[in-house]
Amino acid sequence: MAKEITPRSEDYSQWYLDIVQKARLADNSPVRGCMVIKPHGFAIWEKMRDALDKMFKDTGHVNAYFPLFIPKSFLSKEAAHVEGFAKECAVVTHYRLKNDPNGGGVVVDPEAKLEEELIVRPTSETIIWNTYRDWIQSYRDLPILLNQWANVVRWEMRTRAFLRTAEFLWQEGHTAHASAEEAMSEARLMLDVYARFAEEYMAMPVIKGVKTPNERFAGADETFCIEALMQDGKALQAGTSHFLGQNFAKAFEVMFLNKENQQEYVWATSWGVSTRLIGGLIMTHSDDDGLVLPPKLAPIQVVIVPIPKPAPGLTEVAEKIAADLRAKGVSVKIDNDDQNRPGFKFAEYEMIGVPVRLGLGQRDIDAGQVEVARRDTKEKSSVPLDTVADYVANLLDEIQVNLFNRAKAYRDEHITPVNTWEEFVDVLENKGGFAFAHWDGSTETELAIKEKTKATIRCIPIDGNDEAGACILTGQPSSRRVLFAKAY
Repeated sequence: MAKEITPRSEDYSQWYLDIVQKARLADNSPVRGCMVIKPHGFAIWEKMRDALDKMFKDTGHVNAYFPLFIPKSFLSKEAAHVEGFAKECAVVTHYRLKNDPNGGGVVVDPEAKLEEELIVRPTSETIIWNTYRDWIQSYRDLPILLNQWANVVRWEMRTRAFLRTAEFLWQEGHTAHASAEEAMSEARLMLDVYARFAEEYMAMPVIKGVKTPNERFAGADETFCIEALMQDGKALQAGTSHFLGQNFAKAFEVMFLNKENQQEYVWATSWGVSTRLIGGLIMTHSDDDGLVLPPKLAPIQVVIVPIPKPAPGLTEVAEKIAADLRAKGVSVKIDNDDQNRPGFKFAEYEMIGVPVRLGLGQRDIDAGQVEVARRDTKEKSSVPLDTVADYVANLLDEIQVNLFNRAKAYRDEHITPVNTWEEFVDVLENKGGFAFAHWDGSTETELAIKEKTKATIRCIPIDGNDEAGACILTGQPSSRRVLFAKAY
């Protein structure tokens, strides 16, 4: 297994692709813009999915599943929604193939044309709200707090594994409420859930904010987001939560009888994160030796490598250590493969991001100790055998915290308040990261800045303060700063 990775400083984009491939996360597929998620990559997604699923259920949500195919007419019902997704939709027009009479394999049967074309799910608001019309009659039927784990298709022209693919995995929450206040509270709650997951599990610091009207989800009244910063100074939108108002309820005639015995349109939210979080994980923590994973999301948290090769005495000690660690809830692998040398194994486990490696040789056993190597700092320690399980369990917690603190320090160093256009451009072109600048609030100015610099307003920070100033481009009055950055 070749271990060479293009250095980040030389070609960040190629470095990322090298890690995706060499850390065994994903492969290209025969279908343009799609990927094959390999077992190691999918195991990371499963850890994310399981943690998020518990957080959703702890906040009162339940899972359901809706069809992959959406009648084209459904997307026509909400004008902003269809305009936002029209260019990304894959369309099913026929339902049958037949043998080519000219011997060219199979062809689409022209007589099997659908009466109404079907859209391959780009997102599920329309089909879910069409269903909610049958489910909701009274305030007693509310709230509905549903989540769906699914795949979606958005026909991207420029793709990159995990970050932007034509098909990807995600979850999408869709909730229905009896009041605007309750729906807005739900949208804010789920934003907090996403932020807590990003920081506590991914060790990825995020900024919670509100999108500008130009950047809102198609069909939403308000879009909340979490924004993270990658090691190349570009931002990544890591999750969104939308207050949909009554837009979809009106489009699909979803009404309920309220407590005053009056008919009223239902209030809605939707929210989602996807496998692009794996891309964020790679770019937040990894280095030129491969993938770096926070212990909470590592499929293998500890690997034990007998040196120079498995032997009866070594194996017994390794199994005892593994059993002690598993009793503490730690996932452990013992590498008993005798086909490769220890040095090769060390490099391989470093490449795939195993947080802790134990090297165990006969001399170690004789000395009553074991070598412990941590992936985040590459530091090694000799630890007594009788305390190694406690030491490693604590070390995993330490690594989790260290990765977060390291990423947060980098992020905080790259939030730069700027007051002139020259400072603004310098941050975007040279320093990287977030330019914290005044904006006059107009979409025209927002688009002009994007045209000139390729930077977008990532969010209006929720925790930001009012501050009188002048727009970075127009000089017009501004009441607060917003975060600009180049982004994925």
